[in-house]
Amino acid sequence: MRFSKMLLPTLKEDPSDADVISQKLMMRSGMIRKVAAGIYNLLPLGARVIAKVEGIVRAEMNAAGAQEVVMPVVVPSELWKESGRWEAYGKELLRVKDRHDREFCLAPTHEEVITDMVRGAVRSYKELPLNLYQIQTKFRDEIRPRFGLMRGREFTMKDAYSFHATDECAAREYKNMFDTYSRIFERCGLEFRAVEADTGSIGGAFSHEFMVMADTGEDAIAFCNACSYAANVERAGIRATAPAARDSCVEKNIERVSTPGKKSVEEVSGFIKTSPKNLIKTLIYDTDKGVIAALVAGNFDINEMKLKRALGAERVRLATDETVTKTTGAPTGFAGPMGLKCRIAADYSVRQIVNGITGANAADAHLTNVNPARDFKAEYFDIRAVVNGDGCPRCANGTLAIRRGIEVGHIFKLGAKYSEAMKATFLDPAGKVRPFIMGCYGIGIGRTAAASIEQNHDEFGIIWPRPLAPFDCEVLPVNVKDAGTMKAAEALYAALKDGGLEVLMDDRDDRAGVKFKDADLIGIPVRVTIGERNLKQGLVEIKKRRGGEVTLVRVDDAAGEVRKALEG
Repeated sequence: MRFSKMLLPTLKEDPSDADVISQKLMMRSGMIRKVAAGIYNLLPLGARVIAKVEGIVRAEMNAAGAQEVVMPVVVPSELWKESGRWEAYGKELLRVKDRHDREFCLAPTHEEVITDMVRGAVRSYKELPLNLYQIQTKFRDEIRPRFGLMRGREFTMKDAYSFHATDECAAREYKNMFDTYSRIFERCGLEFRAVEADTGSIGGAFSHEFMVMADTGEDAIAFCNACSYAANVERAGIRATAPAARDSCVEKNIERVSTPGKKSVEEVSGFIKTSPKNLIKTLIYDTDKGVIAALVAGNFDINEMKLKRALGAERVRLATDETVTKTTGAPTGFAGPMGLKCRIAADYSVRQIVNGITGANAADAHLTNVNPARDFKAEYFDIRAVVNGDGCPRCANGTLAIRRGIEVGHIFKLGAKYSEAMKATFLDPAGKVRPFIMGCYGIGIGRTAAASIEQNHDEFGIIWPRPLAPFDCEVLPVNVKDAGTMKAAEALYAALKDGGLEVLMDDRDDRAGVKFKDADLIGIPVRVTIGERNLKQGLVEIKKRRGGEVTLVRVDDAAGEVRKALEG
């Protein structure tokens, strides 16, 4: 491909509305252009990268025994109502009506459609297991789309769904997909980790996220330094510790303290001159199980996903000021567990506290010398967010560290959630009607490309790993008006293409500095620079984008040396 013939509009400056490195570099390198909030055109360079990701995904899914299908983007509401998600999914589900006033949605995911497909085609256990996948457009009406292809409203996903007769078979396919995903991201040249994760709106028994490690990642991940444990912080547990030996502590009498206008942990602990860890932070939540009080030591935060699981709730959100006042008798910021009539869920960190401080359930007042076992009753759970240095929940000696990551894949063990709701059944060996056991496996195609940039860039631009690079190499003649330079460039360009490489030749009549800057920005793995001075000595310059290593090689050897550089 010749640069002069390609739609490749590079930019010198970062776009003002770009938030993260990948978005900035995708815009500047001419990969994408914004159409509307969270909706982008893929330009030729971007389309080439996305095709590379799709090719790797498709090859590995096919090798793993999955079969490719294509499902519609526009889905009738009836299927979503069968599963119960038409109302439950929320405003991210973009609902539309056709000319006959029938309701549809732009599918954000395809559990309902694939379940309907299989229930109409599969009758017997003899036709199982089955794994069907597609690579297709999705739409989620994100309230704050941002970060370019990392969190857009319209995006491309590989989503796969497996159907099984038994839990054991489903577990084997889950492991098969776990291994397949590992191969996919290894082939993409990414540093990644598979971590335990929350199942979110998809549902199911358990799941793993595949996270690309990047300091700019929007997700936090907890890793053990001594074993293989890794989990999204929304799910990460901690090693439980025994309650404090209360018989060795002197429990003092409760005292009421005036704390005018002091609501936050920092304000109260500073005013009373104590450590935040001595405070019992009390938060009031509105849930589908009723109003509850959640307690945690003041130096920690509540993990709402953990709280949701502990309560067995579908919905957990902080209560309004009105609900807080109705529940506690005090304004927000002065709640405490003493005397509350609602259910109290406390983190294990609370039961360690002796002579702690809580809100007094009265404006501008707190209580000191509050002791959990003596002064209030609570149910205890692991409901706090993990922090660096927490004990690993899996091994005896390890501690957790927090790193940032970008989710690029997610696999779920769904069980019979959708098949039972949608009456998708088969006949087992005894002739009994059973619901399908299902799995679900997704990869964000655009997110994978963007995550690669977040992990592979420098101050000059993108550094593509070869598997995802839009071209293998670039031929850059410095002066296109010089006949000798162009003769050598054309010969090398033809030789590289004949050798099966994907080649971009910058044949623009532009300054060398502009062409060099664009080459670094676009990030093609190997660049061959052809200039008059070196040509006089029969040489051309080969430069690796990663590391910047430069070598001079004979013109006749250049094609072979480029291939060696790509393989090295």
